[in-house]
This record gives sequence, C-alpha cells and structure tokens, in this order.
Amino acid sequence: MTDFVGRRRELKELREDIARTGLDTLSGRKAKAPRARVLLVAGRPGSGRTALAEAFVREVGEDYPDGVLRTRLTSPGGQSVTTGRAIRTLLEGLGEPTPPGAAEDELSSALRAALAHRKAILLVDDAVDPYQVDALLPDTPECLVVITAEGPLTGIPDVRPCTLGGLDTPSGVQMLAQRIGDTRIAVDPRAAETLAEECGGQPAALALVGGWLAAHPKAAVSDVAKQLHDMPPGTDGPLGRGFRLVYESLPQPAQRTLRLLPLAPAGIVDSHTASALAGCSVAAAQSTLEDFAGLGLLRHASDGLFQLPGCLVPLLQALLESKERAAEVQLARARMLERTVRLLHSCRVMARSDESGVNGEDEADVRERLEGLPRALRFPDRRAAATWLDTRLPALSAAAALAVADGGLDTLARRLVAALVRALAEHRGTAAAAPELYGLHRLVLDVAERRSLYREQAAALLNLADLDAETGRTQEALERYRAALDAGRAANDPYATGRAMESVGGAYQELADWHRAADWFGRALSQALARGERADEARLYGRLGNVHTYAGRYGDALRSWRTAAAGYRKLADVPGQAKALSEMARIQEYAGRPEESLHTCREAVELARRAGDVRLQAALQVRLADTLDRLGDPAAARLHRSAADRLLGDDPAACEIRSGSD
Repeated sequence: MTDFVGRRRELKELREDIARTGLDTLSGRKAKAPRARVLLVAGRPGSGRTALAEAFVREVGEDYPDGVLRTRLTSPGGQSVTTGRAIRTLLEGLGEPTPPGAAEDELSSALRAALAHRKAILLVDDAVDPYQVDALLPDTPECLVVITAEGPLTGIPDVRPCTLGGLDTPSGVQMLAQRIGDTRIAVDPRAAETLAEECGGQPAALALVGGWLAAHPKAAVSDVAKQLHDMPPGTDGPLGRGFRLVYESLPQPAQRTLRLLPLAPAGIVDSHTASALAGCSVAAAQSTLEDFAGLGLLRHASDGLFQLPGCLVPLLQALLESKERAAEVQLARARMLERTVRLLHSCRVMARSDESGVNGEDEADVRERLEGLPRALRFPDRRAAATWLDTRLPALSAAAALAVADGGLDTLARRLVAALVRALAEHRGTAAAAPELYGLHRLVLDVAERRSLYREQAAALLNLADLDAETGRTQEALERYRAALDAGRAANDPYATGRAMESVGGAYQELADWHRAADWFGRALSQALARGERADEARLYGRLGNVHTYAGRYGDALRSWRTAAAGYRKLADVPGQAKALSEMARIQEYAGRPEESLHTCREAVELARRAGDVRLQAALQVRLADTLDRLGDPAAARLHRSAADRLLGDDPAACEIRSGSD
C-alpha cells in the first residue's frame, strides 16, 4: 500500500471545520440534543476520497481516545448497504450486542446509547443520502463523524463538503514515484509531469499507470504519456484510459479472470473465489491476484483477501456483459457458490476436529470427513477455520443474498445458506451467531415462498420465531409460529405442525394467557399421542403442568406432572423423572399438602442422585429443609441444608428451586 500524498489544503480545511461544524438540524427540523460534528469529503469514485478521509482520521485520532469505527453504506458493486447492517457493523466494532431481527430504530437507539459517553470517530464510507447518515449520528458533540460521498448531501445544511478534484502535478508525480522509484522520474521529470496531467491527477488512474510502469521497468515514462494522450476520446476519462492500458497488456486468461471479478460478493476476492470463477487452480489464482494488486486493479484487504475498487466495477461490468455469454457467467457464479458451500462444509467439520463425541460423532468420524475433502479445501486447524469464517463473513453473507436474489440458483442458494448457518452455529454457538442467523433464515424463507416449498417455509418461520421469542418480541413470534403451522399443514409435515402448535402454546404462556396456552399444548399433545411419540408426550404433559400451576389449577397441574413422571419412567429417563417429581413436590406444597410434598421430594432427591444431577439434588435438599421447617422439624431441616451446602458450597444457583417456591 502506498503512502498518502498531497491534499494538504484539504486536510487543513477539515481540521478547521471540526471547530465550527456541527449538526444541529437535519432537513430543516431541530434535533432534540446536540449531535456529533459531521465532516463530508465529496468526490467521484477514484478521486481518493476514502484515502483522504483515512489520512485525516490518522491525523486527529489522538484527540478521540475511544478509536475509529468504520462502516460502508454502498457495496463496491453499487448496491446500497441497509442502514441496519451498517449500524450492526458499528455496534460490533464497539463490542456491543446486536439483537437478532431488531428494527432500524432500535438499533439506532442502541448505537447512540453505546456512544453516549465515548469520544470516538465514525468513518462512514460511500453515503448516498442524508437519511442513511441520520440513523448513525451520535447524540453527543464529543464524537466526530467523517463521511465520504460522491456529492453534497443536501439534507445536512450545516455540513460544508470538502470537494476533491485532481491532485496537483507535484503530488501526482510523487505518487508515480512511489510506484516506480525516483530514478525513472529523475531521468525525465517533464515526462512524469505530463503523465500525471494525462491522468488528470486522479489517484485511481495514477495507481493503475504507476502499477503498469512498475511491471514494465524498460518502458519510458514519456511513451506511456503519449500512449494515453493518443487514445480515442470517450474512453471514460483518465481512469478509463489507465484501465485500458493495464487491461490490454494482460494475457488472455488474466483478462478473463479480471472480467469475472465483479461476480465476487461484496467485491471481496480470495484465491478460492478467483479459482472457482476462472476455472483455474488455487495457486494460479493466487498468483494472478497478487499481480492484479501490483497493477492497482485490486487492493490488499487482509491476509489472503483482496478488495475490488468500486471505481473499477462499472468498467469491469461493461467488459463482462460485452465479452462473456450469459450462460458462461451463470456457470462461473454457480462454480463460485459451489466452492463456497464446500469450504463452509470443511470449516464446519474443522470445528469438531479438536473434540470427540460431539453430536454423536467420534474422532474417527471427523477424521474420515476431513480426509474426504480435497487438500486445497482443508484448513490446517480449528483456529484457521474460525479466522476464515470471521474474515469472509461479509462476503459469505453477500453471497447468500445474491444467490437468493438470482432466482435461477435456488437449490444452490438453499445449500449455501444451510452450510453457512451450520458453520456459524458450530464455531460461534447459536446464541452468539443469532444476528447473522436471523438474516439467513429470512433468505431461506424467501426461496421457500418463491418455490412454494412449504416444509422449508415452516422450518424458516420456526427458526425466525424462536429468535424473536428469545429477544422478547413475543407477539411477532406468535404470528410467525401461526404462519409456520399453516405451512406445516400445507406440507403435511407432522413434525412441523406439532412443533408449531407447541410453540404457539409457549408464546401464549409468555403472554400469561394460560387458557390459550393450555389449549395449544393440548393440541400438540393430542398429535403426539396419536403418533406414539413418547418423549414428546412426557415433555408436553410437563408444559401443561406448568401452565396449570401458573393458573392456580393445582389439581390439573399434579395430574399432568404425574403423567409426565410416568412417561419419563417408561423412557428410562431418570433426570426427566427427577425433575417431574420435583415439580410435583412444589405444587403439593403450593396446594397445602406438605406431607405429600415431603414424600415426593425425597423420591426426587434419590432419582437426582442416580442421575448425577448435583445441582437439582442440592436444590431439592433446600426444598426439603423448607418443608420440614413448615412442619415444625428445624433439626431435620438443618441437616438437609448442610447436605445442600456440601454438594454445592456457596453456589447461589443451588437455591433456584427454593426461590421459585417461596
């Protein structure tokens, strides 16, 4: 990466604007509180606006001890990034949780709360309109927001854009010297100045021409300047001429690889992406990408990753459409997505490589799965697989969204989304991956609805509803559970319908609507009884018992829990039976039958001991002590409390059941 050159006047203007520029109004309405100061760097793609913003942030960074947060509002391909996705990126940079499925307003409030007591810089790249920016602005003047955009954002009247033209000639020559060295500049300084002027002082054009000269050490600077000058008019200006110079010098295979790079999701490219698109080896693709980076066609993003400059995408897209047949483009995209699916499979398997007995798989099973993968697709260890997943996640999410939007690759899209969901769950856990999983399940739902795949619709709706329920959006969860029930019935899928009915009951229970909750648990139980699903029967009797308890129907609750305990006994599920009996003891105590509660609790303690559930055993000992106190036997109560202390010491979790029974 070359050092930043020139723009001293612009940097000085931006520093001065910090003191006098603040955002008090947006679109003519007054803000409720002072907001962060906003600076705008405006310029066409390729003008170096992002480089200037980054250079400015480095200069003033010491004044903002809480660091720099970065987000983009436009992808390299020109698609707008949703405001919600941009806010999530900023929240993740702050280490703040991002509730799955949260609305934009909720996320915006969370971001402002997280920044309320911080002094940080927000660098917002490629903004399109002021309303995108408004949702990101902190409500504190201690923060600074630096925005890049193609032109003025007219909805922000208090912000004066720093508009970029071309670099001055000395700065352009300096940028060329960084690429090709001082010697060739010193040999013919006038030719170097002419070349900088032919590039219009445009940093992106200078990077391309400088890269080409670096790759051709015997070429004269004056010859290149003349070659650019003699190109026919209408070649998309200096950037188009510089691009044409580089592109036409490439061998045919490299030209084709370059033309296909706009298909890379989010403009993020690695050797596997290029290999799959071009149909070449991974090693050859890596070498080609390194050459492209040297020529200024790509930027190094991180280890093994390259970023396609947004200013080059329209030029490459035009070549792709004019020189590649639609069928070949679709085939290249399918190869890339298929490679991604296989890499995700490898990533998921590697998550289990350090463990045995995970989900029924032993070490030999994992080793066999790894050996079945081509060597080029294997990761050296679990950490490498996790790093790959983390660094590629923006591209992987974009790949899933593009595959679904394509409409012609639905089978591959479903496989890709499923593989990404499993890899995230394995490496991060379902709870930590929930924000990403929410978006992926919505993509699955899009495909399922488009294809009338009712079973997949039901599964996606259930997954989304579960995430809604976990984040307190119970009413939204209820609506989705009901939609999942309709889809399950349309698919004639008893598992989906049973799961949906039980989940509807759970949502009503969360809403404290005990009558409807019992009704829906009863419907799910009827289906489980009809199908002879004994484990489901025992669980559902327990859920009915809970609802009856909350409603104060202790007789119904005891009957349900007694049936549940009998079901667990038939299944030889000792932990389940112990927990069912512990609930029975609690209800008997509520109903004013302490002697029965004492007997049931002792039976539950023995079962918990056999099951090896130390926490349940200790909590039951505490319940026994409470019951004995009520029966007037404090000496026996002390013995049981001592037994609980010996089991778990001072662990407060041991008292959970006691707290629930008070």
